[in-house]
Parts: sequence; structure tokens; C-alpha cells
Amino acid sequence: MNPAIQSLAAQRALEAAAAAQGMGLMRRAACAAADKVRALLPEPAPVTVLAGPGNNGGDALHLACELVRAGYPVTVVSPAPQQGDEAVAARARWDEISGHTDRELPAAAGALVVDGLFGIGLARAPSAPWDALIRAVNASDVPVLALDAPSGLDATRGTAPGEAIRARHTLTFLCLKAGLLTGDGPGLTGALEVAPLDVPPAMWPEAEGELNRPLLAPLARKANSHKGSYGTVCVVGGSPGMLGAALLAGRAALSLGAGKVHLATLDARLAVDPCHPELMIAPHTPTLPTHEVCAIGPGLGQSGDARAALAAALAGDVSLVVDADALNLVAADPVLAERLARRQAPAVLTPHPAEAARLLGLSTAEVQADRVGAARALARRFGQTVVLKGAGTLIARADGFYRVNASGNAALAAAGQGDVLSGAIAALIAQHLPPFDAACLGVYLHGLTGDLYRARQGYMLGLAASQSAADLTDIANALLLIHERNTV
Repeated sequence: MNPAIQSLAAQRALEAAAAAQGMGLMRRAACAAADKVRALLPEPAPVTVLAGPGNNGGDALHLACELVRAGYPVTVVSPAPQQGDEAVAARARWDEISGHTDRELPAAAGALVVDGLFGIGLARAPSAPWDALIRAVNASDVPVLALDAPSGLDATRGTAPGEAIRARHTLTFLCLKAGLLTGDGPGLTGALEVAPLDVPPAMWPEAEGELNRPLLAPLARKANSHKGSYGTVCVVGGSPGMLGAALLAGRAALSLGAGKVHLATLDARLAVDPCHPELMIAPHTPTLPTHEVCAIGPGLGQSGDARAALAAALAGDVSLVVDADALNLVAADPVLAERLARRQAPAVLTPHPAEAARLLGLSTAEVQADRVGAARALARRFGQTVVLKGAGTLIARADGFYRVNASGNAALAAAGQGDVLSGAIAALIAQHLPPFDAACLGVYLHGLTGDLYRARQGYMLGLAASQSAADLTDIANALLLIHERNTV
């Protein structure tokens, strides 16, 4: 799958250029969709095709024609006339073949429903009669193949403001769209494939983002190395009542191979981690241990001591991972925010949506309504890498480029998982990965701990953050072994 993500404007421009060259993208899309239907239903079986009023409906109508030619019984449901020359021509072709369309979903919808109602052409809640049709499809429990995007999903922002098709499969055309991968998108899209429609790569503009597919090669170890070769992480946090957060971050840093890990805690009562005595624990002081990267925020709190610890970290020249209450302190204090924005040394900010909202002066709902825009805005504001956590975690650079992560699932929706992620990213920076690359790889590997848990358990309940921290070792080693075997 081509990992490139294009904006809706770029895709529309490409469609216009392709039409000017007579490429016939609608027919190509229909043929690609027909191939997908045949893969899902190798033997002809009844298919219900939903055709909307625009070009997505045109794709669906041409698909219906192709399926009839291949011997599939096809019912077309189209509650309104098609609009636009290409969609009208597709309707005329279907009328010549069948001459019949339904306005409502039949009681027996067959073996497969194909959603060609709106695709990427709708960014608002579907109105009547489309909303009722979508509800009927979702209630039918018949598998759905969505063309381009599940209808009702904003394929740019990943929001579903009203009724939306719950697809089991989505065949998107030309390129990936960010909204299929983040926010509400992953829960509606199902198994996702891209049909590039044989458009020459030279016709595409430079991608605005891409699917997160990080490389593990930089973690390969040399025989002639020692603990100093793999960096030192210092975790700053662990206020009274929140020591566990700092411990989780430290354990994750150990699990992903940091040579040494210090914990500088704001609660002086913890002297040793009996489960991981490798962690070097001491009360926080203005002079921190020598280290390559500081992960500040897990269990930090927002006390005066916490603010002083953050101010000291921002004044230093080491790489930072800024998480949790460190982000809340930045959001509440313009002086700290300015210091972070002016900082020359690199940092990775890892907000969840509520923390991102505080940093941007928005509501959480506004952040979730445009996750890509929020991540890019934060990265530009602070001139640093930003990880916006959530379904389809986003990793954004200050220049606007971003990646969307597809590993992970709702098993990771548990306390402490953000602390594990911050420690993982810190460990990768300590091992000399550039901050953006470290963030991409850390997010990907952390997501795989959720995927591994679901594969083991069959579902997603009960994954503890401490288990994710431990599983990072097995996952990274397994992937590195595959990489090593493939490069011999």
C-alpha cells in the first residue's frame, strides 16, 4: 500500500487533470471495485449496491454493471437522481442493463452491500432520506464494502457528525485519506485497501503526510558496544501519589534498550524499584544526572516544585519528551510556553486530546473535530515534533508533514499507557534516533503492544500499562530479528 496521504484539494486537482487526459477514473474505480467484490465473493451471490447522487454513486453504478456482466445478481438502491455528467452517464448505462432501481434497502440485502452513497464528497451529517438508508444498512448486519470512504465519515478530518456506514471493508481510490485512519475513521472503515487506478506517480504533488511505517534498522546493535552506546534517559516526575507514572516511563525506557535510566522523583520516599532495580532512583535536584534525553511529566503534578523542575529542564540543552502535567504547566504559563517555543534543543510533545486543547486554547471537541489540523498547529507553534494521541495517533513535524499511526487499538485506553509511550520515545532518542523518527517508531511499537494483547486474549479488556512496557522488549526484538534475517 502506498503510504502517501493527500489532501482533498490535491485529490480533486488530480481527478481534474486525469479527466483532461481522458483517463476515465470512474470506470477504473468500478473495475477495481469489481475485482474486490470478486475477491470477497468468489462465487456469484446477491449484491446490493447503494448509489448516491454524485461521483461516488457513478462509481457504484458502473460497478453494478460490471457485476451483472460477471453473473452476480445485483440490486441497486438509489433514493435520488444522479447529478453531474459522469454520474448521469453511469445511471444511463445501468438503466440500459436493468432499468430498475429501488429507493429503500430490500428486506434481504444479499451477501454484500456496496456503499457508493457519498464517499469523500460529504463533510456534514447525512440528511433524509440518506440517514435512514444508512441506519437500515447498519441494522442489517450484512457485510459492507465502502467505495472510497464509508458514507457519513469526513475523510479529511476523521469525524462522523451524524449517521455513518459501518463498513467491514473499504476500497479507497487513488490515495490514502487521513480521515480513514484517525478519529472515528478506524472504527468505520474496517479493512482498508488503496486502488491507485494506474495514475502515474509523476501526476501527484508531494504528499502532505503518510501512513506511519517506521524503520527499526537504527536499533540494530553492534558487537563492539556497551551501555554508554545506547544512551541515558532521565525521567522527571513521580510526585506523591503518582510515583507509578514515573516508574512506568522508566521501565518502558529500559524495555526499549536505553543503556541507563535514572528517575528523578518529586517524592523522595522511593529509593528502589524492586521489580526493576536497574532503575536508578533519586530525589529531583536542579542538577540532573548526565543524560541524552529527559522525559518530563509522568506523575509530575502541577506544584511549585513541578514548575521549577520543568523550568530547569527547558533551560537545558538536552532533548526532551514533554508529557502529561508538564504539558498542562506549559498550557497554563505563558512564560514556560515561550521558553519551549524558543528552545533550540529538540523536544517531542505527547499530548492527549484534552492536553492539546489546553495548549491551543480550544475545547477537546474542537481538537477531535480536526485532529490533523490540531497536531500540525501545535507542531508549528512550538517548532517541535508533536504526538497527538488517540485513535489513529498523529505524529507531526514543525514543517507541517505528519504521519498517521495504524497500529494499536482500544486496549491501550487505560491509565499509564501515555507514560509508557513517553519512556519508549525517550529510549529511542537516547539511542540516537532523530526526535521525529523516534516518535514515529515509539508510537508504532507501543501500538503493537495493544495488537499483541488482542491477539493473545481475543479482545481488548484489561491490558495494564505495565504489561505494555514489558511487551515492548519482545515486540522490538522479534521485529529486529526479522529485519536481520531479511538483510543477510
